[in-house]
Amino acid sequence: MNAVNVLQSVGFATRPVAPEVNQVAGLVMAVLAIPATVALVGFVRAGSGWWLVAGPAVYGLFIVFMLVVEDWLALEFRAPRRPEILIPYLVLFFGSIVLMGAPMLRIDRRLWAVTAATSVLLLGSMAWALSVGVG
Repeated sequence: MNAVNVLQSVGFATRPVAPEVNQVAGLVMAVLAIPATVALVGFVRAGSGWWLVAGPAVYGLFIVFMLVVEDWLALEFRAPRRPEILIPYLVLFFGSIVLMGAPMLRIDRRLWAVTAATSVLLLGSMAWALSVGVG
């Protein structure tokens, strides 16, 4: 999840000057669905609780939604805003971050702090991109 937070932070930070960086970040995020899926399968096989299964599952759903909306259908939904796409997009994206990050609080508080810090970085870069009109 930290990699996703950092990748998306870089994507937001570079949108005004190098929008192609965001496209590369999106591709890498899609590739990260592979280890997330491996983790999901491992958690299911191990009989882990929903709190471990939910994060990778929601991340996988987000990646599928992202690829369908942005690549297959090539729909613009940010400007002008299309809430019917933007809301589920953001719910799946931030839901996956929360659902993968929250279990870390019980597992290892130091690693959770790293996840919290990269999440703050993501939110800050997103706010900055919105403030300059490229969110």
